[in-house]
Amino acid sequence: MSHLLREHAPITQEGWNRLDSEARERVLPALAARKLVDFGGPHGWAHSATNLGRTDGVSDAPQGIEGNVRRVLPLVEARAPFAVARSELADADRGAEDVDLDELDTAAVRIATAENAAVFHGWSAAGITGIAEASTQDAIPLGEDCERYPRHVAMAVDALRAAGIEGPYGMALGPEAHTNVLETSQHGGYPLLEHLREILGGPLVWAPGVQGAVVLSVGGGHFLFESGQDLSIGYESHDAQSVQLYLEESFSFRVATPEAAVALTP
Repeated sequence: MSHLLREHAPITQEGWNRLDSEARERVLPALAARKLVDFGGPHGWAHSATNLGRTDGVSDAPQGIEGNVRRVLPLVEARAPFAVARSELADADRGAEDVDLDELDTAAVRIATAENAAVFHGWSAAGITGIAEASTQDAIPLGEDCERYPRHVAMAVDALRAAGIEGPYGMALGPEAHTNVLETSQHGGYPLLEHLREILGGPLVWAPGVQGAVVLSVGGGHFLFESGQDLSIGYESHDAQSVQLYLEESFSFRVATPEAAVALTP
């Protein structure tokens, strides 16, 4: 039996297939961090910590013995609860296409946003230092003038090259900045989005949870995301009207190369 306890839910296999499909459809576009950093795993729910490859000395070891304790980074568990009406699940089993899964959609975006925020801005209570706060590069104000975005991104790329950080480079754009980019064409009608991609030489992604933007190397080895339990739907409880469910994951994140990213502040 899985810790997700799906076997106890009053949901048919067809119903679970529908829920899983809806969750994937909603959550995948919002998982910006995974498109830009190294992804390891998933290693399963029992995987509890990431090996950091370092030790701390033990001062009170037995006489004649040297002791060291290995350093690890615990995985954090993130859960976003939601509910589905049992009547909607029954309609889904009958073949209805317009099933009300709004709470699932909201939970999917919420947990993806939290993951992005942890990776890029940190989650101190969970022991996670984010890319923007770990960066040793000077932050660049993004500003509100979209016409100047290419200059700011080029400055960030030049700073990374000057630090010996190879490309290709990617960019996580917060929702407001991403909307501005999509709505802007430069002189001659050339889309700003394409111009930024040419400067970066790599992906530019919509990143809910990111404040401003972050330019970083996507060459590998700089930013390390480790998944224990990948995003999955679990069962909590039910009554006559609804089923209480949740989206859950466990993960750790660490920055191996602080100079490999530049924050573009709002």
